[in-house]
Amino acid sequence: MTQPLRLALVLHNHQPIGNFDGVFEQAYHDSYLPFLEVFERYEGLKIGLHTSGSLMEWLDARHPEYVDRLGQLVAAGKIEIVGGPFFEPILTMIPSRDRIGQITAYSDWLQRRIGAAVRGMWMPERVWEQSLTGDLVRAGIEYTVLDDFHFKNAGLGEEQLDGYYVTEDDGHVLKVLPGSEKLRYTIPFQEPHETIDYLRGVAERRPGTLVVFGDDGEKFGTWPGTREHVYDHGWLTRFFDALLAEREWLHIVTPAEAIDGVAPLGKVYIPEGSYREMTEWALPPARINQYEDARHELEHHGQWDLIKPFVRGGYWRNFKVKYPETNAMYARMQMVSRRLQKMTDEGARGELVDQARMELYRGQCNCSYWHGAFGGTYLPHLRNAVYRHLIAAGNLLDQYEGRSWQPDQQSWCEISQGDYNLDGRPEVRIENNRLLGLAAPAEGGQLYELDVKAICHNLTASLARRPEAYHRAVLRGPSNNGDGVASIHDRVVFKQEGLNERIGYDRWQRNSLVDHFFAPEVDAAAVAAGRAEELGDFLHAPYEARLRRNDGRVQVLLSREGSVLGRRVKLTKGLTLNAGEAALEIAYFLENVPADIALHLAPEFNFAGLPAGADDRYFSGGQGQRLGQLGHQLDLGGMTQLGLTDEWLGIGVTLAFDQPAAIWTYPVETVSQSEGGFELVHQSVAVVPHWIVIPDAEGRWSATMRLSIDTRMAESRMPQLAEAAAV
Repeated sequence: MTQPLRLALVLHNHQPIGNFDGVFEQAYHDSYLPFLEVFERYEGLKIGLHTSGSLMEWLDARHPEYVDRLGQLVAAGKIEIVGGPFFEPILTMIPSRDRIGQITAYSDWLQRRIGAAVRGMWMPERVWEQSLTGDLVRAGIEYTVLDDFHFKNAGLGEEQLDGYYVTEDDGHVLKVLPGSEKLRYTIPFQEPHETIDYLRGVAERRPGTLVVFGDDGEKFGTWPGTREHVYDHGWLTRFFDALLAEREWLHIVTPAEAIDGVAPLGKVYIPEGSYREMTEWALPPARINQYEDARHELEHHGQWDLIKPFVRGGYWRNFKVKYPETNAMYARMQMVSRRLQKMTDEGARGELVDQARMELYRGQCNCSYWHGAFGGTYLPHLRNAVYRHLIAAGNLLDQYEGRSWQPDQQSWCEISQGDYNLDGRPEVRIENNRLLGLAAPAEGGQLYELDVKAICHNLTASLARRPEAYHRAVLRGPSNNGDGVASIHDRVVFKQEGLNERIGYDRWQRNSLVDHFFAPEVDAAAVAAGRAEELGDFLHAPYEARLRRNDGRVQVLLSREGSVLGRRVKLTKGLTLNAGEAALEIAYFLENVPADIALHLAPEFNFAGLPAGADDRYFSGGQGQRLGQLGHQLDLGGMTQLGLTDEWLGIGVTLAFDQPAAIWTYPVETVSQSEGGFELVHQSVAVVPHWIVIPDAEGRWSATMRLSIDTRMAESRMPQLAEAAAV
């Protein structure tokens, strides 16, 4: 062959913000380090390597010698560092200013730390929209890697994807490289000769062109079963040997060398999309099942390949519809970004502002904003981490304005109304120097966020139980793949027994101040399972909001006249916040209560980020007596106070009642999918005080609760933590 085929191998290594330190460490020893050790032995090989900023920061702190080795390989021309946005956000999810800021900030970091001159970037989750082109070019990017699926959606055939294209938007030109789906499924799951045979066919069809492999580096050791396959059984060594054995016609190049040495095939405009599996996951569950059934039927009749090039799944942005909790997180991120931009437009500068910007960028990490074969939004520690960084960004901006959460600082409180969750309807923000709450009058008057500023924790970051397409697989049971190494998309593994019996669905979001009216005889098991009949129509109905402001005190009154058992009843609930207090006063007031029927009012609270299953996380009564771990189901009577303590987090939450209440508690647990298999995940602790309403002579009834939050335990550790971090 007179013109050699060029092969560009691009690896993408990533661990999300908030992942457990042990997961980082395990991935380092199972994947990142052993790959580098094998690769370094081969003088004739080159790769493109993208390491997300969240992972790179961890590596630089825990294994700086690894980062030094990367720098040496960069200097030797064996590795081209592929850049990208610093903390791996989905670029279509964040404002243009943050796209450019994240990309340039990471390029600068890579240049300073390892001497890498960044020319191209990894597109996080390959989520693409054509309008991104201008921002990438303005950020100094020459090329990016997408999947060949993107190009097929633009109408190109398989035979037209041997090479790369240019695309354009508003006069900005970007080179786009199609990553081969075929190679994504042969590497490393098939023997090396399968890849060589495929590449030889491409070389014979189009000599001198380019083929790109771009995929997760975790496939080489971190994905289940791959550590033994890739290293212990020598797959990677055999693969590299096979590549070098074909050097007469197969040249291994970096992406930059490829675009410098090969002319583009032409111009293409690429529809929005991602890799094939992601577009499927973005569909509603019922549609995913319909799609899978139709595909299998067409495959059975030999017709799938005819229609496959024209089939597309869903739209990534609709994950914010599929999971309203991610929309709340996204909207909160936008609130912080807008505030930061407004302050900088007004001249805010300095270290605190720069730190706030980096905290915002960390809070844009994509992994908890969606869900597919990976845990994603179902993993509480990832959601908690996003909120932690977003709240920290807000704290830094408060500090810049002289409004710190510290108890010895000047106290303040404020209240406002606006479309904070971007649904076209107004929400209410109630805030002081200790807490920030967001309530949705149009959605049952529910409290959907409660930030504890001292520890940067959102107490309401829960997730509802909802149908998922893969629940069919849970009901079918696990698969047996024998001794082979399956793609992560094909494995059916149960992490716990009896998951089919734990599937349940909610009819409401797991927020707080969720207003239930149940039958008087309803039992705790029915409530915990979500099977209790709703006798009122208050759950999702709109409430009217009235805002009140006094010196050092703000209040929102949320009221609605609705129906309970066919009777018209008016419910008003008030949320009051005093300056400097880490407490919410919550008052319930019912009017027009019929005297001839028993109304059973049960306002639900959900407390998130307080995991179950440990003795240092427990309920307590009014006298401090322990009532069991936070994962326990309780059915209590005559309570004037209930405490929830998480000693590890350093927080205590107390609900106190002005009149005795019966209380149900239970864990909210989801059956969800992750790369390791199907698992039960604790999402929140539901606390449901409830009363049989006995009205006065005028048909009125009221109860007052005080939700107090004590973070002194966590605050006492902060000096030691700061000192340890400095060391």
